[in-house]
Amino acid sequence: MSALTLPDGVEVTGPLEDRYEEILSEKALELVAKLHRELNGRRLERLDARGKRVAEISAGADLGFLEETRHVREDDSWQVAPLGPGLEDRRVEMTGPTDRKMTINALNSGAKAWLADQEDANTPMWGNVVSGPLNLKDALDGTLAFTSPEGKDYAVTKPFEELPTIIVRPRGWHLPEKHILVDGEETSGSLVDFALYLVACGQKQIDKGRGPYFYLPKMESHLEARIWNDAFVIGQDFVGIPQGTIRATVLIETLPAAFEMEEILYELRDHSAGLNAGRWDYLFSVIKTYRTRGADYIVPDRNTVTMTVPFMRAYTELLVRTCHQRGASAIGGMAAFIPSKDEAVNTAAYEKLTADKTREAGDGFDGSWVAHPAMVQTCADVFTKVLGDNPNQIDKKREDVQVEGAALLDVKATPGEVTFAGLRSNIDVAIQYLRMWLMGRGAVGIHNLMEDAATAEISRSQIWQQINNQVTTADTDQLITKELVLRLVDEVIAELPGDASDYDDAKATFLQVAVADEYADFLTLPAYARMP
Repeated sequence: MSALTLPDGVEVTGPLEDRYEEILSEKALELVAKLHRELNGRRLERLDARGKRVAEISAGADLGFLEETRHVREDDSWQVAPLGPGLEDRRVEMTGPTDRKMTINALNSGAKAWLADQEDANTPMWGNVVSGPLNLKDALDGTLAFTSPEGKDYAVTKPFEELPTIIVRPRGWHLPEKHILVDGEETSGSLVDFALYLVACGQKQIDKGRGPYFYLPKMESHLEARIWNDAFVIGQDFVGIPQGTIRATVLIETLPAAFEMEEILYELRDHSAGLNAGRWDYLFSVIKTYRTRGADYIVPDRNTVTMTVPFMRAYTELLVRTCHQRGASAIGGMAAFIPSKDEAVNTAAYEKLTADKTREAGDGFDGSWVAHPAMVQTCADVFTKVLGDNPNQIDKKREDVQVEGAALLDVKATPGEVTFAGLRSNIDVAIQYLRMWLMGRGAVGIHNLMEDAATAEISRSQIWQQINNQVTTADTDQLITKELVLRLVDEVIAELPGDASDYDDAKATFLQVAVADEYADFLTLPAYARMP
C-alpha cells in the first residue's frame, strides 16, 4: 500500500487499506477540495432552507407549484439532452450496493442498467466509500473477481457490450463524509462519491462507450439540482471531458420535489437522463413533511399503501407526463421481492411483481427497478410486451394527465388503517435493518423483501407521527404512546435471533429517531455518528 499524496488543506482520517491509493488519488482529492470550496456553502444553505419550509408547513402553509418558475413550466420549447449511449433502453434496471459479490451478480443479471448504489442500499462505512468505486474500476478493467468464505468463485461472465449500463448513485446532500476533511471541515458525501468515481472511472466509462452516469437521490428543490449541475460542469472541466458527457437521472423521492419536476429537469437539462419514481422514500417524505398536520396526513400501515392509492398515483402519472414532454426517460419504482424457499411465497411475489410492472408499463414508464437478479427477466418481459422492439416509449406523451397540486397532497383518501400489527411490524423491520446498517450492510433481506434505508425511515417516521398525533390502533383500540413503543421494542428484540445485547446500538438509534420529542430529519445521520 502506498502512502497518499494529499493536496493542500485536505486530510484523510479513515484507515488506509490495500489499493485505497488508487481511489484516493491526489487528483481525486484535488477535485473533492475544489467541489467543497466552491459548492459546500450552497449545499448547507439548501439544507437550512429545507428546515424552514417544514416549519412553514407545520404552521399551516401547503406545498404548491412555484409561481416564480411558472415560465419554465409553460415554455414548451425546451428539451433535455438526447439520451446518452447505453441509456436508450432501460426497460429493467438492477439495483444494489457496490460490494464485489453484488457488483458481479448485478453485471451478470441481464438487466439493461445497474444502479450501483453508494446510498440507501449501501452504508457510508469508510471501507464501503472507497471499495465501491474500486470495485467499479476493476469491473471496467475486466479484473473483478470474488471468492466467498465458503470457497465459491464469482466472476463476470459476459462480454462488456452485454453488461448493464452502470449508473452510480452517490449519497444525498444531507450526509457528510467525516473521514475526508477540507480546510478542517467535513466534506459532502455526495461530492466525495461523485469525485472519487469520476476521477477513477469517468474516462474508462467513456472509453467503453457508456457513461459516466449518475442517479441523484433525495433532492427537494430545483435549486439543489442546480448545485449538482454546477458540480458536473466543474468535474467535467477538471478531468478534461466534454461538457454534457455526464448524464443524471433524478429520483423524485421527496414530496417537495414532486412539485418541481419540470424545474429539476430544466436545471440539469444538458446533463439530464430523466426521472425515477423513488416510491418508498417518497412515502417517507410525505409522512415527514406533513408529520405535524393531524389526521388528514396519517398514513395507514406501510404494507397497505400501494402505488394505486390516489396520492401515489397522481405522483407517478405526473412524473411520466413531465419526463416525456421534455424528452426524458421515466423510470418506475422498486420491486423489493427476493426469492424464497417457500414456493407459495414465490408465486405470490411474482404475481405482485408482474401486476406492478404491468401497471407501470401501461402508464408509460420506460423501465423499472428490481432488487434481485431473479426478478430481472419477469420485469423485462412485462415491458417488452408493451415496448416490443422499441427501446422506450418517450413518444407516449400522456397529455391526458392533468394533476393538480391538491391531488399530490390527498393523503386522507388513502384506504387502510393504522393497526397494532402494523406498529409492531414497523418496530421489527426497523430494528433488524438498523442492526445490519450499523454493521455495514445497507441492503438487507427481511421477510422476503430486500429492504434499504427507506424502509426504516418509513417505519420510524410513522411511529413518530402516530405518537405525536395521538393515533389509536384500529384493531386493538390502543393509543400509540412512547411507553407502548418502548414496551414493544423490548418484546420484539426478545423474539429476534441472538442475544438482546446484539441489538443495543440498533435499539438506541431507533429510539433516538422514533420516540424523541424532536423529529430527526434522517435516521442515517445519528446512525452514521455511531459508525467508526
